[in-house]
Amino acid sequence: MKKLNDKNNQGGLNMPKVGSKVSVVVLAAGMGKRMGSDLPKVLLPLKSRILIHYLLEAIKQSGVCERPVIVVGQKAEKVKEALGSTYDYVFQAEQLGTGHALAQTRDFLAGKAKNILVLYGDMPLVTAETIQRLAEVHQKENAILTMTTVQVPDFNDWRAIFYDYGRIIRDDKGRLVKNVEKRDATLEQLAITEVNPSFYCFDADWLWQNIGQLGAENAQKEYYLTDLVGLACKQGQKIATVAINPPEALGANTVEQLRLLSTLVG
Repeated sequence: MKKLNDKNNQGGLNMPKVGSKVSVVVLAAGMGKRMGSDLPKVLLPLKSRILIHYLLEAIKQSGVCERPVIVVGQKAEKVKEALGSTYDYVFQAEQLGTGHALAQTRDFLAGKAKNILVLYGDMPLVTAETIQRLAEVHQKENAILTMTTVQVPDFNDWRAIFYDYGRIIRDDKGRLVKNVEKRDATLEQLAITEVNPSFYCFDADWLWQNIGQLGAENAQKEYYLTDLVGLACKQGQKIATVAINPPEALGANTVEQLRLLSTLVG
């Protein structure tokens, strides 16, 4: 079975302080080709700002992490030039999925932070309150993994986006026992309207010990962070969840989604 090679490329400026409670990682290596642009997706304009600025401002306001780590890919220098030296950067040479992207930060962050909080540069509606709550619940619950979930009444209208998200499976006591991706879900599971937008806070020691176990046995041959949820469930690890408002889980994967976001950002 092919597993994730977690040999990493370090491109940061200053190492986080030893013993830091939370380090925030922003995944920002994707290109905007589906948007009809040659720019990295996070540099696409959204109203008066670039896409990633909304999330970075929310991180700053949350007070969770003074210096986020941004994973960059193609045209990385353009992202660095646009954002400046306020952040640390780690380079992802190949875009092989979200799990692969996070694995690139291992050499940079291992042993430097107790918890790793993962967000996405193309999701501009995440609030400072959500980031703060995700970090706080994770530490209060002493969980191996804390993740956000979204509950919607249905998958109609703009909520149709969420139909492609993984479904949250709970037991009769309300505890999360499984995350099922759409491609693997039964018809009964597809009817579940609690979904996974994939914002996570990990216990760092557990994360670095287990991220190399991710496989790429899927049509895209990519490594996905969502598979870490399944791994934690199989191990019987404690998983906590934080419910967030549906608009916060919207990203920009198509021109139509970018237009929708433009009607929702402040």
